[in-house]
Amino acid sequence: MGNAGVKHHVDTAKKTGVLKVSQSKLNEFPQDFLQCEGNLRTLDISDNKFITLPNEIARFIHLKNLNLNKNKLTKIPDCIGALTKLDTLSACNNNLTSLPRTISNLIHLKAVYLSDNHFKEVPTVFCGLKHLDVLDLSRNDITSITGDISTLNVTELNLNQNQIAELSGQIALCPRLKTLRLEENCLQITSISPRILTDSKISNLTLEGNLFEMKQLQELDGYEAYMERYTAVKKKLF
Repeated sequence: MGNAGVKHHVDTAKKTGVLKVSQSKLNEFPQDFLQCEGNLRTLDISDNKFITLPNEIARFIHLKNLNLNKNKLTKIPDCIGALTKLDTLSACNNNLTSLPRTISNLIHLKAVYLSDNHFKEVPTVFCGLKHLDVLDLSRNDITSITGDISTLNVTELNLNQNQIAELSGQIALCPRLKTLRLEENCLQITSISPRILTDSKISNLTLEGNLFEMKQLQELDGYEAYMERYTAVKKKLF
C-alpha cells in the first residue's frame, strides 16, 4: 500500500472510527495508522500477510471489533490484553496454536471466531469471561474436550470438523451453554455422556458425521429430557 493509500484510509478512519485495510498485502503495521488511536472502534486487517502483530496495537484502547482473519499469524501478543473494550475478536484462517493469558482481561468479549487454525484444545483463557456468547473453534486440531471448560460461559460452542474422540461429561456444567456443535469429529456413541442430555441446558446438540448412527443417540439415557428442551426452544421460535 502506497503513502497515498495509507493517508486515505487514515483520514477516513479519523471520521468514521473504522479502519479497513483488508487485501492490502500488508506484513507490517504502517505507523500512520497510530494517528487513529483516539477514536478507532473497528480495525479490519484481514486477508493480509501478517505473521505477528506489533505491540502498538495496544494503543487502540477504544477498539470494539478486531478482524485478523486470513493472515499468517502464529501468535497473538500479550499486549492484546490492553484492548479491554473489545467485544468481537476474529482470527480465522491463521496458524495459531495458543493464546496469551491476557485474553482473560477482555471482559467485554461477546464473540470470538477462531476457525481454521491449529488449536489442539479449547483455550481455557475464555472460561472467566462472563459476557462471551459465541466461541467458534471449528476446523482446528482438537482431539478431546476436558472438564477444564466446565466454567465456560458461552451460549454457543462450535467445535465442528475437529478430531474430537473424547468428550467430558463436565461440559454439562457450563452454565449458559445451549448450542453445542460437534459435527464431523471422531466421537463414538459411548463418548456421549448421559449427563450432557439430562443435566445440561443444551437444547441444540449437533453430532452428524461422527462414528455412530444418529438413531443410536435416541437410545441413550436422557435423550427424552434433551428432546424436551429442544422442542421447547423450537416452540418459542415459531
